[in-house]
Amino acid sequence: MELLSVNVGRPTPLPSAGGPGGLTGIDKRPFEGPVRVSDPGAKGTGGSGLAGDAVCDLRHHGGSDQAVYAFAREELDAWERELDGRKLANGAFGENLTTLGVDVSGALIGERWRVGAGLLLEVTSGRIPCQTFADHIGEERWVRRFTREAATGAYLRVIEPGTIRAGDPVAIVHRPDHEVTAALQFRAVTTERTLLPSLLAAASALHPEALRRAREYVAAGGDRAPRTGH
Repeated sequence: MELLSVNVGRPTPLPSAGGPGGLTGIDKRPFEGPVRVSDPGAKGTGGSGLAGDAVCDLRHHGGSDQAVYAFAREELDAWERELDGRKLANGAFGENLTTLGVDVSGALIGERWRVGAGLLLEVTSGRIPCQTFADHIGEERWVRRFTREAATGAYLRVIEPGTIRAGDPVAIVHRPDHEVTAALQFRAVTTERTLLPSLLAAASALHPEALRRAREYVAAGGDRAPRTGH
């Protein structure tokens, strides 16, 4: 398992972007050389976990529980086929880490990855597509298509900071004892609300917003019998 590229973005204009002046950092490009990764701080004030990477809409993006976004090269390749051969470079989906040999969407919430010698990351959730993402990709009905596939990639928090670069190994050093994957979490909060109770098995490792939605669903009388699946 390998880190193919480390991708960072500079502020660029996009009509639908939620940042100041319609700016977005979604246009991420591979960076040549080492990149420091650390906890950026709470959502609303903290941005990206990667040094030099822009997050312009702090209301919806960035912060400790969305410090790093990873996407598998294998999924980009699948989308190339789906999009009639359109080439998708590493970073095309706004991901910070483009991986090879890692089942990113199938990663368990709370799963921990050692990237390079020092960086330790923990999976928190899948990525919910937004209008900025759709405008960036420029394909018809993109949010609906991405949601249907549920190959969502994964957001991660920083447990131990470190410096990484393209070519570093990625090792899964901890897998929790439940079946809640990033893809399952994504389905639960988007198209299959009856899956929300199953998210409670991931407990505090889950992104706080998803955990709150699961608890509210159960408190409102939703199905209390946990369901699992991938």
